[in-house]
Amino acid sequence: MIENTVWKEIEAFAAEGAFLYNEPLRDHTTFRVGGEADAFLSVQSGDELKKVLLLCKAQQIPYFVLGNGSNLLVSDKGFRGLIISIGNYMSEIKIEGKRIYVEAGALLGQVAQAAAKNGLTGMEFAAGIPGTVGGAIVMNAGAYDGEMKQIVETVTVMTPEGEIRNFTGAEMEFGYRTSRLKREPGIVLSVTLLLKEGRMTEIREKMSDFALRRREKQPLEYPSAGSTFKRPEGMFAGKLIMDAGLRGYTVGGARVSDKHCGFVINKDGATAEDINTLIKDVQEKVEEKFGVYLEPEVIFVGDFR
Repeated sequence: MIENTVWKEIEAFAAEGAFLYNEPLRDHTTFRVGGEADAFLSVQSGDELKKVLLLCKAQQIPYFVLGNGSNLLVSDKGFRGLIISIGNYMSEIKIEGKRIYVEAGALLGQVAQAAAKNGLTGMEFAAGIPGTVGGAIVMNAGAYDGEMKQIVETVTVMTPEGEIRNFTGAEMEFGYRTSRLKREPGIVLSVTLLLKEGRMTEIREKMSDFALRRREKQPLEYPSAGSTFKRPEGMFAGKLIMDAGLRGYTVGGARVSDKHCGFVINKDGATAEDINTLIKDVQEKVEEKFGVYLEPEVIFVGDFR
């Protein structure tokens, strides 16, 4: 049990309205499920983030850093500790020539639109990804043969001890849906992206094409966390799930999308446990039929059965 005086200490340096008690996390995830966090802080700067990290370390407060919540499944029991949200307050976008300097809380779609407006190409793939830049760096987000690895020049990271570290794109050790930040602790503060000059009409056409393909092939009308599983080498998770006879498979309010079997959707008031059970069932049935283990792309936060 975390002492109330500790929360009061955090609340004292937080901006007005930026610190909340018993905040429902379903309001902060694209799955639209999840119980309450003990406390929720929207940090406004790197200095404030450093303060809260050092306090969490000193008081042994569990914490989780949240972006747009687009790749998370939060337990119905919520989170016992502090959710640190990096979003609107840390979302500056600045363009100089072919470089975009962007804070971690900016949405990928906003950055892609800013790039297009300035005639910069290379980020069209990211226009429809609903995450923040920080989250996209951690998991090397990608779509349509594009990924963050291709455009990242440098990344500024804060360690749990409040120290600042700078990495080049190569030093980030990007791989398929992974980076060094999946293996060692650190919080993305800002990123420098290096793009190329392009024709605005061609950039817009490419973005429109990707958007149309998403609408046609993905169940965007339902809450989800995007692609639920990583792509097995040389295979497609959605096809394996479909071939296992699981199109439309349902647990409670959770369902394997009929439109794209690689998506688990919140079809009708699903709980986090519905979704968790469905994911486990899909893994079990696909492995049983094809000998392939589907690794989730989704990050699980809190306690699950």
